[in-house]
Amino acid sequence: MLKIFFLIFMAGGIPVAIAMAGASLVYILMSGSLPPFVVIHRMVSGIDSFPLLAVPFFILAGNLMNNAGITTRIYNFALALVGWLKGGLGHVNVLGSVIFAGMSGTAIADAAGLGTIEIKAMKEHGYATEFAVGVTAASATLGPIIPPSLPFVIYGMMANVSVGALFLAGILPGAMMALLMMFTVGWYAHRNKWGGDVKFSGTRLFKALCELAVVIGWPLLLWVAVTRLGAPAQITVFVGLALLFVLDRIFAFEALLPIMTPVLLIGGMSTGLFTPTEGAIAACVWAMILGFAWYRTLSWKMFVKVCLDTIETTSTVLFIVAAASIFGWMLTATGVTTDIANWVLGFTKEAWVFLLLANLLMLFVGCFLEPTAAITILVPILLPIATQLGVDPIHFGLVMVLNLMIGLLHPPMGMVLFVLARVAGLSFERTTMAILPWLVPLLLSLVIITYMPKLVLWLPKMFF
Repeated sequence: MLKIFFLIFMAGGIPVAIAMAGASLVYILMSGSLPPFVVIHRMVSGIDSFPLLAVPFFILAGNLMNNAGITTRIYNFALALVGWLKGGLGHVNVLGSVIFAGMSGTAIADAAGLGTIEIKAMKEHGYATEFAVGVTAASATLGPIIPPSLPFVIYGMMANVSVGALFLAGILPGAMMALLMMFTVGWYAHRNKWGGDVKFSGTRLFKALCELAVVIGWPLLLWVAVTRLGAPAQITVFVGLALLFVLDRIFAFEALLPIMTPVLLIGGMSTGLFTPTEGAIAACVWAMILGFAWYRTLSWKMFVKVCLDTIETTSTVLFIVAAASIFGWMLTATGVTTDIANWVLGFTKEAWVFLLLANLLMLFVGCFLEPTAAITILVPILLPIATQLGVDPIHFGLVMVLNLMIGLLHPPMGMVLFVLARVAGLSFERTTMAILPWLVPLLLSLVIITYMPKLVLWLPKMFF
């Protein structure tokens, strides 16, 4: 009965969050087994979670980076590093998304922020609008895979697993996805005989490589100083940060300090310096330091607007989580999750078959539901089955999030489709057709991640 009410509401065009809460309330009123205020109580309990505090702060950090001109710096850095390759701006698009993924944590922020710059530049350099839209959409899916990630925070809360471990689990799969996308760009460039989009400059490339070397070498030097030389950890970090600012001022690096954001987050969480929630606050502080004090591209008027946008987005996300909380609780209380588990386990006890079926289900659900709602609905149903079949919950979380990110590229509800159609000025139909070829590297990545769990779990097992 609960599922029927939910489907009726969804078919009537009611937003998914209201459909979930409304179906639960109608079921309770008709059954008479529970008082109606249980709906409110469960919804409040669903968002009364410390890890969920990371949600507004990661959204705020991404919005601050977007509005402080950081996206332009990331684009210029990627242009210096790979813009001279064949199909250069396609590679820049992917690399820029990899970097911005370490700040925003969402696919939509990536598509709307960095995508606006990239699509405009690619069109000016003579690329077909469809190609520009396709590569931008595909690379936007990296946002929630490479840490930090809002969907990982929601999944970690629902599945009761470490958010820090989920963040680490996304690093290697995210790098593999980026390489597959760059290989696809290279294939297009070879077939169409494209050249580079900027003249090769040894000086620009060397400077960009130096920035990259500092990003890689800085945490290694700190680790050696603390573990081998016995230097106090907090003092060492502050001295190291001061050194970064000095280097940036001396050499006028393009994007050294923004690129350090994911390094600081992952380093702080893996060493126990702060939790993922505290890391989200640290990301906001870092973004404000860069925007207000260092680059001076952020005004107080702009800051107020960013805060209001963050409140609006956070309210939407947390309302979905609250509504899904009561809906998921009702599914469990009415025995729906147990019935589904028994049916699946009666059908197969092979983990690989279950993962295949789960992938198909999640790809389908991702076409109709926003990722936050889908995660909160699917975790109580699928995770117990995965656990019984020996699938690691960290691994399953990455598989689920990637499926739902691919769903963002599909009609009828794919939000990335709507964003890019507006940015590029294409019809919804042409945008959909432009994205179809890019599903090949994404689905190949999904297969590899699904059936090669060691790729996902290697880093989390090292630190957790």
